[in-house]
Amino acid sequence: MTTNFSGTHRSEHKQSLSAQTLDLLVIGGGITGAGIALDARTRGMDTGLIEMQDFGAGTSSRSTKLIHGGLRYLKQLEFKLVAEVGKERAIVYENAPHVTTPEWMLLPIIEGGTYGKLATSVGLLVYDFLAGVRRQERRIMLNKDKTLTMEPLLRKDKLKGGGYYVEYRTDDARLTIETMKEAVRRGVKAINYAKAEELLYEQGKLVGVRAVDQLSGESFEIRAKKIVNAAGPWVDTIREIDGSKQGKRLHLTKGVHLVIDGQRFPLKQAIYFDTPDGRMVFAIPRDGKTYIGTTDTNYNGDIAHPRMTLEDRDYILRAANFMFPTLQLGPKDVESSWSGLRPLIHEDGKSPSELSRKDEIFIAPSGLITIAGGKLTGYRKMAERIVNLVANQLEQQGHAAYPGCTTDQIKLSGGDVGGSRGFKEFTKQMVQQGMRCGLKEAEAAVLVQRYGSNAGRVFELYQAHQEEAKQYGIPGTWFASLLYGIEAEMVSTPLDFFIRRTGALYFDIASVQKWKQPVIAYMSQLYGWTDEEILRQARLLEMHIHDAVQPLEA
Repeated sequence: MTTNFSGTHRSEHKQSLSAQTLDLLVIGGGITGAGIALDARTRGMDTGLIEMQDFGAGTSSRSTKLIHGGLRYLKQLEFKLVAEVGKERAIVYENAPHVTTPEWMLLPIIEGGTYGKLATSVGLLVYDFLAGVRRQERRIMLNKDKTLTMEPLLRKDKLKGGGYYVEYRTDDARLTIETMKEAVRRGVKAINYAKAEELLYEQGKLVGVRAVDQLSGESFEIRAKKIVNAAGPWVDTIREIDGSKQGKRLHLTKGVHLVIDGQRFPLKQAIYFDTPDGRMVFAIPRDGKTYIGTTDTNYNGDIAHPRMTLEDRDYILRAANFMFPTLQLGPKDVESSWSGLRPLIHEDGKSPSELSRKDEIFIAPSGLITIAGGKLTGYRKMAERIVNLVANQLEQQGHAAYPGCTTDQIKLSGGDVGGSRGFKEFTKQMVQQGMRCGLKEAEAAVLVQRYGSNAGRVFELYQAHQEEAKQYGIPGTWFASLLYGIEAEMVSTPLDFFIRRTGALYFDIASVQKWKQPVIAYMSQLYGWTDEEILRQARLLEMHIHDAVQPLEA
């Protein structure tokens, strides 16, 4: 078993991927790819994974950050989907309570809205039943006064009452990295910034990939008996290289979220609300901010870097001002934003919001296996279906029978906290430990929430590197997080750290502005970057800071 997942050991990871023929190579390091790698490895497959950007950099760090039970799928009569995702979120919560947490959601019932009183009551009842919701989390119906007590900012006219039910909030990027780390701990060979440039064939059958390291430019070959394409918005690109993009294809839609300071938008309660055009939007308080989203529009632009447009920003602000009229939010109130793509399966004549969120598997004549579509919440079941298929194929080729899926029982990295029941007590004890290391209570709490049972290692780094932190002019907690990210989470660029390992570019953009130079200085020294590379990394970070705040003008 390997625990080495360090950014400073990338060349060793590359060598191990090329060393022998793998049973399975996964292309794509989002939540789906990470889930497949973990499942395959726990069943005994020699598994490798490559990701052309950073882990989770595509769709898996740009969602609404909810493991949600899919209330809206009831409208599309997708009962099976509701039942599956409802059960799945309970499993994810149990196996990683530090990155997943129940969040009571208020659904205001307004005159002429999407859901009337009866429809809301019955819908939430069916939802509770299908999703297997725990007794203490079953829906409650509220009258108008009680609804306004829960959230005084709501519009008072047209309000008839509310439904109160439980969703699960998550940190999508950290859920992805914790799944990846657990897979690597169990022996998966994984690397970020490695792009599948070419597919390799023998007698018309796919036998490997030629990958190019995006940081060093070095090219290397990986051979595998089976190759799974889990590249999210890029799955059709891989299918095109394979010459097998026929029949169904991807349909990309874009979702944008805005972040507003909690003092400007002092939301007491997560809300799922109507917009004037009949869509539904979330407003969720998190880390002293409130974020609102999402849009759902067709997308044909740059897949790697979707951006908020003026239209997106104004649409969300209008929706917020419609439901919370006293706020009168304007463009200046937007501190940050993120935009993500949903890789859905195209269906003729359907609008973005009507397209199914179900996943589908395609098997090409070359043997390439592609998984497309799907939801963050259902990632573990998607992985199970893929690995069952791979196991079946390998068995037909003479391999001994593989065991079934056990990932519902596997704690993710950082998840060894005594389950959902023990997490509160675990947090209390770990915060005490952090304070004994010299941290303030609030600082320790943030680190425990972020790293779960790995927080102890972050505390050690904090204690051991205080002088170095001062030398670089980086606050101790940030420095400890950076060191841990490099040592245990393959942080290779400042963006990996500021966006996907800490979420700071979205929820604390002022700190990113403050500490970006010293972080780049430390990383450039550690990784031996040339002046040219330092400039490139600084520019990339600047571009992302700019684009999070400034909309794209059409």
